[in-house]
Amino acid sequence: MRYVVFQTGHLFLQMAQWQELLRLDSELQSRVSQLYEGKLPREIRHYLCVVIESQDWDSAADDENKARTCFNALLEYLEEQWNRSIQENNILQGPDFPGIRDYLMKHFQAQPLYLAVILSKCLKEEKKILATASEAQGCGNPALDQKWRMLDNKVNEMKRRTSDLKKEIKSLEDQNENLEFLQETWQIQVKEHVGLAQSQAVVKEKCLKQANIITQTKQILLQQIVNILKLTEEIVATLTDVELPEWKRRQQMACIGSPVDISLDHLQKWFTTVAEELLRVREQLQKLQDQNTKYSSTDNSNLAGPMAEIEKFALSLLRKLVANALVVAKQPAMSSLQQRPLMLKTRVRFSVTVRFLANLPVFKDLLKVKPVFDKDVQEAKTIKGFRHFEFNREECKVLDVDTPDGGLVAEFGHMFLKEKRGRYKGSSETRLGVTEELHIIKFVAEFKHAGLECNLEASSLPVIVISSTNQVLSAWASVMWYNTLSTSEPRNLSLFADPPPLTWQQLSQVLSWQFLSVGKRGLDEDQLAMLRDKIVGDGPDDLVHWSKFSKNEGAWIWIDGILDLVKKHLVDLWRDGCIMGFVSRKRTLTLLQEKQTGTFLLRFSETNKDGAITFSWVEHTNGETHVHAVQPYTKPELSGMCLPDIINLYSLKAETNVTGNPLRYLYPDIHKDTALGRYYKNSPLSATQKIIDGYVKRTNIPVSTFPTPPPSPPREIPFTDMDMDMDTEISMDLDQLLQELYPDFFGPGTSSQSFADYSSSY
Repeated sequence: MRYVVFQTGHLFLQMAQWQELLRLDSELQSRVSQLYEGKLPREIRHYLCVVIESQDWDSAADDENKARTCFNALLEYLEEQWNRSIQENNILQGPDFPGIRDYLMKHFQAQPLYLAVILSKCLKEEKKILATASEAQGCGNPALDQKWRMLDNKVNEMKRRTSDLKKEIKSLEDQNENLEFLQETWQIQVKEHVGLAQSQAVVKEKCLKQANIITQTKQILLQQIVNILKLTEEIVATLTDVELPEWKRRQQMACIGSPVDISLDHLQKWFTTVAEELLRVREQLQKLQDQNTKYSSTDNSNLAGPMAEIEKFALSLLRKLVANALVVAKQPAMSSLQQRPLMLKTRVRFSVTVRFLANLPVFKDLLKVKPVFDKDVQEAKTIKGFRHFEFNREECKVLDVDTPDGGLVAEFGHMFLKEKRGRYKGSSETRLGVTEELHIIKFVAEFKHAGLECNLEASSLPVIVISSTNQVLSAWASVMWYNTLSTSEPRNLSLFADPPPLTWQQLSQVLSWQFLSVGKRGLDEDQLAMLRDKIVGDGPDDLVHWSKFSKNEGAWIWIDGILDLVKKHLVDLWRDGCIMGFVSRKRTLTLLQEKQTGTFLLRFSETNKDGAITFSWVEHTNGETHVHAVQPYTKPELSGMCLPDIINLYSLKAETNVTGNPLRYLYPDIHKDTALGRYYKNSPLSATQKIIDGYVKRTNIPVSTFPTPPPSPPREIPFTDMDMDMDTEISMDLDQLLQELYPDFFGPGTSSQSFADYSSSY
């Protein structure tokens, strides 16, 4: 690693934050590269990383003088490095410092504030990418690394002590056998060898001394076993009371989009090792008890009681470990909505996976797991109108080795729910909507091995059962809300009887996860600020209430429409940062009015609840500044032509009938072809040159009449009651229904003819 001297002569690591970015995988490095595309050559970020990371670009982005100071610092640094290259005869091998200086002078000398804005934003986005990588790895946190190392050390110490115990008990058995042999053969040897009788007293004393040593050794070994079990008790408590709940919380967050690591590798390794060592300790204790019974040459009467207590202690630890070893490794999810688990539609197949963390060969085929719906759920009796469901069939699965890593797992992949007739009146007046009613799937099994018998139980996170596709939107809002609030067991299944509010900090994180999950990029501070103004408003407590977020005209309906728009039509543009998205009309005016004519930005419609996107651009004519916006493009329109083509082919018809494309630079000043060119599917040239079947290929050209016509009033979208309990989905497309019911045969990508096509052929 090189060190460079900057300004005061202090040593700086060449690449601090930048070096961390260089360690990321190729996908994340690609995201970093895209941050600078069209804004600043990545080589400048690389070779100037030391001085760049030493400046306060956040302050400089708001202050022209500070921006100028930071810009001059870059130039001074380049001058120093160039002089150093000359002194070291390293001109050809080193970076092109003069070229970098010329680039900066050409593009930013007149506007250092612009450079400050670019670097401020990019450095923040870099940190978010690093945070994402750390969360995904699950071990990027130094404190977490340290904690897991300490636990690993304890487990390894337990293994070492158990191994030593085994050797010492074997040595003790040898001593017992030697003493017994001497006592049994002494009289025979006396008869056969004259004179040995004179050594009777010596031999007797020797035997007594050896017996005392054996007794003391037994007591020492018992204490060693106790010490091993005390260490094991600490480990088991850490696993069951700390590590396992933390994993469950991570899994809960992953269900609503968090990019955290939910691998079970560490837990399975620890559970398996501790279970194995506990079985060995019990085995060695049994050998000690057998020796105690077998050899009568020593007084063993006072050891039976302590041995029984130690065995009881060991058994209790094994019971606690095993009782917590059954987990729901993959939460219930329908195949058509894998990114949105915990929502189950009646009569639609879903899958769920359970795993036994103590992965020992002796446990293979030992456990038969059975799912039970709403087992011991008190809310089923207390909440008015609470619905009751059952599985389509009784099904048990044997935990078997069925994964590449040899885990003991069982996947339930062919279950669906059907509603039982009749509903309980309940003991309270509380009545929940369909998408606020929470249910639980529990998995039960009996464990019998080596004298230990116990009942095992693992519970899914609360699920919401819907009967109509129209309820998915509201149901997912409930899933997000519940799992953000409810962080511990037992689960509060009546939370929506009086739902607590979320802080904006909680909700903003969850909303950002939705976009990260769908579009591979979360929300930045500016986007979240716009959403906060729209959702929270001027509220002093910074709280978001459930009814305001999800009900009727709540913000979630609008946000989910945008998520669906991104997922279906805008993933690449969103991931690459081309879409500003959440920016108000007022802020759009502020951002564009100082930019050169033809600068445009992409933002989501604030009125279209189904999700739509528009572009706004600036024009300077006759000393006046005008910011125009095109009527938002909807999903059906984007299905006919992708947004990059719309932008590329867009024309504005003037009063003189002369047309031209007013869109030149994607904000802040990236030429539209540089920013969007790789996504073009049609171009003006190809549209007139390509001949197909004797015809010149044509392209629909999006045209507006100058000035941009005022946007039409937002459509009145009829919203159905999201909590409506419908038995069938009347308007569902037949192909979609087939995909839901039989995803293996009619899922996306399968080459099957639609039902309608088959019908029309007969």
